[in-house]
Amino acid sequence: MRRRGERAKAAADEEVKSAGRKAEQGAEEYQCTGLLEQDFPELCARAGITAVPKVTPRPAPSFPADEEPAQLPLPEALAAIERKFGSFQPRIQVERDHGDPQSVRAVFLRGWKMEEDRLGVLSRCLPALAGLRALHLWKIGLTEQLLPALAALLARCPRLRTLTLEGSPLPELTFPTLMGSDSTLAHLSLRNSSMGDAGARHVGQSLAALGSSNRSLVSLVLSFNRISDLGAGYIAQGLRLNRSLLSLSLANNDIGDTGATRLAEVLGPFALTHAEVVERRRLLLAEALGRSLTIPKDSEGQSEQRSSMAPDKLLPAKYGKTPAKKKESLRKEETRQPKKPPEPRAARGRDAKASGQEKPSPEAADPAHPLLEEARQEQGSVVLPGNRALLNLNLTHNRITERGLGAFLAALEGQQREKKPKVPGQQGLLCLSLQKNRIPAHSPALARLRELLPPQDALPSTPCQEEQQDPGT
Repeated sequence: MRRRGERAKAAADEEVKSAGRKAEQGAEEYQCTGLLEQDFPELCARAGITAVPKVTPRPAPSFPADEEPAQLPLPEALAAIERKFGSFQPRIQVERDHGDPQSVRAVFLRGWKMEEDRLGVLSRCLPALAGLRALHLWKIGLTEQLLPALAALLARCPRLRTLTLEGSPLPELTFPTLMGSDSTLAHLSLRNSSMGDAGARHVGQSLAALGSSNRSLVSLVLSFNRISDLGAGYIAQGLRLNRSLLSLSLANNDIGDTGATRLAEVLGPFALTHAEVVERRRLLLAEALGRSLTIPKDSEGQSEQRSSMAPDKLLPAKYGKTPAKKKESLRKEETRQPKKPPEPRAARGRDAKASGQEKPSPEAADPAHPLLEEARQEQGSVVLPGNRALLNLNLTHNRITERGLGAFLAALEGQQREKKPKVPGQQGLLCLSLQKNRIPAHSPALARLRELLPPQDALPSTPCQEEQQDPGT
């Protein structure tokens, strides 16, 4: 019996692989034109895929009228019923720029269970859309075996910056695949993905770890995912060293005061762990060595002397023979290092004026590592100012009480005292959504919080409203 089961499983796997090869062979024979309405059905027919959804333009969002007619004509009534229940049928919709059929900017695929042959067809159609910037997938049943093919598809769409994967349980390898340090996605939505705390741990590790961090992701939506205090702690850990994420939604989860406190602690000053202190010292030494190699030409003789002396000075630290006085001076240098004026920038500016050719490009200049931020010594610990890059945090419909609210209030008051509005990435939190929690409407802390935050219309309200809606509707 066991051998029969193994044979059946092997036969099923071979059938799936043969279907994928068939789809690829059929795709290779066909040259895509960039018209999804034409390419998609043709490639599906060549791959032997039946029940193919029709590609249609996505209608503009409509709002219900205040007063509807009591009785509609039969054609209009049938059209209204089709619009109401059409979301339960597999469909593919496209959004175009200025109505041009060859300028598809977004593709919406809903309810079409993804298999290897179907993903093979999409891997041929979508890269042919030169202007594709957003891909929205809803209830596609993504499996771990299809992750490499999906990653290859995303890599072949160079202008794709927005990805939505909602309504389907996601395997654990999805998060490092989509949120790794080499990812180019700027907006990612994983609503209703049943990730729980285990998935939140992978999200936190993908946002930032000690050796790597995501530098492209700007907004992340994790609503309706059954994330508890434990998962919120994992995500807060990832926010410690992440300075690219501007908007985070954890609405409609199971986060209480403990998780809210962990998130609030990241917004204020926090002490570095031993591993983070070691990494900070390594980065400071690497930065010092790099600076010694980029001295202007007018002081070439002095730079050679400094570079020849630098290894001798660093050699005892490498072998653990640094005297106590030198260790103390190294600790003081850690806190003084970021406060020094940016000498290399001034040198580059003078050189640029002299030559007129050397201008630093924004693409070549990498953002500074969070561990190199200005720090201070406090009770024997190295303390960073905290995450000031996050601008929007949505925690509506959770289990937060006044205790969690007090933690956010303390963090925001600290940000206001040390606010640097003119410094990029140092604005601090601008929007904090705490509606539908366990906080009394007449709480003094809530009134104080509203005084600290700018008006809610400072940020777009449409995404927040969409996040609070049930993704199954």
